[in-house]
Amino acid sequence: MHFYQDERVALFIDGSNLYATAKTLGFDIDYKRLLGFFRKRSRLIRAIYYTALLEDAEYSPIKPLIDWLDYNGYRVVTKPAKEFTDAMGRRKVKGNMDIELAVDVMQLADQLDHIVLFSGDGDFRSLVAAVQAKGRRVTVISTLTTRPAMIADDLRRQTDQFIDLNDLRDEIGRDPSERRERAPAPAPRESFEDFADI
Repeated sequence: MHFYQDERVALFIDGSNLYATAKTLGFDIDYKRLLGFFRKRSRLIRAIYYTALLEDAEYSPIKPLIDWLDYNGYRVVTKPAKEFTDAMGRRKVKGNMDIELAVDVMQLADQLDHIVLFSGDGDFRSLVAAVQAKGRRVTVISTLTTRPAMIADDLRRQTDQFIDLNDLRDEIGRDPSERRERAPAPAPRESFEDFADI
């Protein structure tokens, strides 16, 4: 892993994609440890977490996580998720934050040296290329250890550095015994269509 103490770094976290990847790998992210990991290795400028929320739900299981992140060093970007019924009559939720994430990356790129993207979504390949054209380094964090891999091959090829989330398990994973003491993990959201678009 190549990070430099004087590098201005920002984390852009595709929340649903990171959640799905960590769940597939069998661990929960400790978001406090995640910030600490990057603060030790760079000048962390921003950490932004993107997620869609159900508008009409009386209680959203992800709300405690969003509130915790908001008060503990993250900027949280949300938008309403769309609920619909598919052709088979199943209730589905669609919530894609790609545009919001891409706009923020492009707006902040001139104030950064290194962009860290937590997503395996192949739609981000052109974003990575555009930021690299501005002279910025890009690291993508996802995983190759699952079958199928959670990262699109063209995204992995485009990035300057790929880090497998599984290799960070000991650094940023939550100890199961601390589950109640730390930030809550988001509730399962496998019904979201655009979570791991690769």
